[in-house]
Amino acid sequence: MENNKSEIKFYSAYAGGRPVRLSQKTRSFCRDSLNGRYGDEAMKTPFLTLDPSFGATGENAIYDVYDEAIRLICEKAPLRLCDEELVSGAATLGSAISAQVPVKLGDNFVCPSINHLTLNFFRGVKCGVLSYVPEILERMRDPELTGRQKRHLRSILSVIESLKIYHSRYLGLVREKRPDIYKNLKNVPLCGAVNFREAVQSLWFLFSFTRLTGNWPGIGRIDLILGDYYERDLARGLITEEEARELLASFFIKGCEWVRGVDAPRGSGDAQHYQNIVLGGTDEEGRDVTNGVTYLILDVVEELPIGDFPITVRFNKKSPERLFKRVAEVIRHGGGTVACYNEETIIESLTKFGYPEREAARFANDGCWEVQIPGCTRFSYLPFDGLGVLLNQTLKIGSGVIPVFDSFENVLNAYLGDLKETCGRLADSLLDSCLEDRAAKGFDADFRPQPFATSVIDLFEDGCIENAKGYLEGGPRYSVIPLHIGGVPDVANSLYAIKKLCFEENKITLEELLKILGNNWEGEDVLRTYVRSKYTYYGNDNPEVDSIAAVVFDSFAGFCTEYGRKYKLFIPSGVSTFGRQLEWLGSRTATPFGTLKGEILSGNASPTPGTDREGATAVIKSYCAADLKKQVTGSALDVKLFPGTVSGPNGTECIVSLIKGLMNLGGYFMQLDVTDAEILKEAQKDPAKYKSLSVRVSGWNARFVSLDEHWQQMIIERNEKC
Repeated sequence: MENNKSEIKFYSAYAGGRPVRLSQKTRSFCRDSLNGRYGDEAMKTPFLTLDPSFGATGENAIYDVYDEAIRLICEKAPLRLCDEELVSGAATLGSAISAQVPVKLGDNFVCPSINHLTLNFFRGVKCGVLSYVPEILERMRDPELTGRQKRHLRSILSVIESLKIYHSRYLGLVREKRPDIYKNLKNVPLCGAVNFREAVQSLWFLFSFTRLTGNWPGIGRIDLILGDYYERDLARGLITEEEARELLASFFIKGCEWVRGVDAPRGSGDAQHYQNIVLGGTDEEGRDVTNGVTYLILDVVEELPIGDFPITVRFNKKSPERLFKRVAEVIRHGGGTVACYNEETIIESLTKFGYPEREAARFANDGCWEVQIPGCTRFSYLPFDGLGVLLNQTLKIGSGVIPVFDSFENVLNAYLGDLKETCGRLADSLLDSCLEDRAAKGFDADFRPQPFATSVIDLFEDGCIENAKGYLEGGPRYSVIPLHIGGVPDVANSLYAIKKLCFEENKITLEELLKILGNNWEGEDVLRTYVRSKYTYYGNDNPEVDSIAAVVFDSFAGFCTEYGRKYKLFIPSGVSTFGRQLEWLGSRTATPFGTLKGEILSGNASPTPGTDREGATAVIKSYCAADLKKQVTGSALDVKLFPGTVSGPNGTECIVSLIKGLMNLGGYFMQLDVTDAEILKEAQKDPAKYKSLSVRVSGWNARFVSLDEHWQQMIIERNEKC
């Protein structure tokens, strides 16, 4: 069978195809997982049900219900053992795929779950879960704790007891059937791992347990967690490179267990579970952490089209040339599996915002791409449409009111005023929804008690034990809910068109233009063609329009800073759309730069589709014209490359040059995807043929066939026009 490894084919945008290093058994396991075998299996048992006679009353009832639900999961959830797997544990309850604790009491789920965070799995792997018990017991001796705080700590202890039950069940399953797995699982994750095999098993078991209970955590810096174990075992001859690669491949394939095949719902994609990982970069001492695990993981995702663990690589001036090359070699296969952080920009951004430098050096992401300090940050975000503010509030298009402006500067200042008012209103709504009695207590207002527990998360989130509070109640060291602006490239293009057309060339008054836009450019084809073709918009390295975008970005960051650290809740700035340009279509009018109502416009900080004509280098220059260090939680740039541009002998050098260009110009985060729009159209017609075709959506990856027609069309359009 080993001689037939290449018989299984996985899609690649690269003409040379994907390499074949892994065993036939592992490759078959991957094919079955990507075809939905295990996701379909999970849907056969979507949830468990608490005994109807179970009752809980009083102020701590939320913990009683939660603890009972977690124990039920650990006692009754189906166990899965695949012949091909090398690590065990599985999230087998289908409702967890929908971000619910998969247990019902009566007709309702007991509570929602948590996502958009990266947990502290490092301690769990190194020290073991039982290491938390003395710390919790000691904390419970504090006489100043409230009854709720003590009950919260007992709930975390209950999670550990339930995990022990779940672990014991798996040991019983594998003891005779898989003694190799039994050996690696026997002591972890209850105790600390002592070798690479145990470390990988421990990390997977902890991760799959949190998923089984409904949560969607990111893993974070996986090569930092596992690297020392691998290098030590490799040096001692306890494992080979090939064995370690197979083990990590099994980890990644197991992460596809929520892919569904039969009757899978279509929407924003089937891999959107916020389980991102981060590779490379420096540690708190400034040492580069790139190691053998870094390259083994790149080997795995180069061979197998697994998008369920989107990878972001932290690049810096110390990064090895080999890392640049290997990342480029993976990127050229398409799928958008690997993205890039400019580490130096991000660390400076975090420290300027106020994080200690050693904390900033630890950064990972929230399970998508937004930056956070892993394992100690409560994180969510509030997005809004910056273009909608311009069209509806400043220009009042279609409202029947025609505002009068006598200069471009007045238009710009009016927009910035409306943007500031919007940011203030949104920040106030966040503070009021999260903090209790803010009006009376001011900056000392504490977090509101929550009507449900988060104790599984609290176990792995630093600060929740120390503060004796839950994840949503101010338990973690940092509570961060940034405002995220979308549509800024469209705002810049709109303002630039107004500046040129109405105030420099005087072809038409602004009042006349606003009436035309209210009529969706009807009867004005000549003028619309002129506007679309005459001007050089954002994404083409045109300083005149890029400076407008920079002013908007900088002003937005400044507005957020006013709220940033006054309260216990941080409200920094960030730039994203995450596909919401689809949701915002109904509230957007025609734009001054020639688009019609209903057209899909820019994603994240990327150019409006079809307006970037000068290539990827010009796109990066426009993006970097703003001071991106001010966007504390991130600013994403999507760059689309046609397969032909990276397929030749110089293809990888082209990608490496783009990454280094981003770094040199002060960029923040870049998602490179190699895709042919014609292939995407073929996949629409024959989805069965392209089941493994993955695309980068917006911070996550998805198999293209799992997207609904609106999301597919958005991906096609941005690639057709790139």
